[in-house]
Amino acid sequence: MEQKIGEIKEKLEKTDMIDLPQTLAIYRKDSRTGVMKLVKQFDKKYEKYQNELKRLEEMLIFEKQYANYSAICGIDEAGRGPLAGPVVAGAVILPKNLKILYLNDSKQLSERQREELYEEIMDKAVSVGVGIVSQKRIDQINILQATFEAMQQAVAGLSVSPDLLLNDAVTIPQISIRQVPIVKGDAKSLSIAAASVIAKVTRDRVMVEYDKLYPKYGFAKHKGYGAKAHIEAIQKYGVSPIHRKTFLKNIVKDEI
Repeated sequence: MEQKIGEIKEKLEKTDMIDLPQTLAIYRKDSRTGVMKLVKQFDKKYEKYQNELKRLEEMLIFEKQYANYSAICGIDEAGRGPLAGPVVAGAVILPKNLKILYLNDSKQLSERQREELYEEIMDKAVSVGVGIVSQKRIDQINILQATFEAMQQAVAGLSVSPDLLLNDAVTIPQISIRQVPIVKGDAKSLSIAAASVIAKVTRDRVMVEYDKLYPKYGFAKHKGYGAKAHIEAIQKYGVSPIHRKTFLKNIVKDEI
């Protein structure tokens, strides 16, 4: 009995990507227009999947280059530029050769994608560490030193000790572990990309909570960055307890 087109679609949707070519081969000779459209649609889906695997393979170049190390940790931060809130660092050790589909530099992902990838990273990672340094501390020691502190905290928070750090562009002081700084590393290394997602999602969640305490500023929307609405709110309502005073000297000179 000939399968209905709806049944074929359901079967294709349930087929694992790795088995999709074999399943599609069954229907390639079916001349029905609906089936031909489905085959074309899922051919494109498989092509996209293959391209994604190639991209991920390229993002494992550094991990493979240093494959003799047993625990490679990616390090990245979120929140160096905002006018308010903490700077957050993520440290992530992924299983060797793990490929998490669509994992990328957090800035290239939508909020929904970041949230989904955050959960997958937390589930699959060997270990995850997070460091959070407050706006008060940022004002005391400057944003670069605060970023280093957050990164140090993140590494210290790992349950597994790494023997190599892949960092997004920086070399972290006061850490004896070998470090490899990679310019734009969050787009070149899967480990650093994972750390960037952990840092970004963690910080965004912190800012959403701050929005509940200080709703006039719109932290849930702009996450403390210098959006026009944020600057206007500062000028209207003044500086909140979570603003970085050293970042506001050109905005509210009289209050700093």
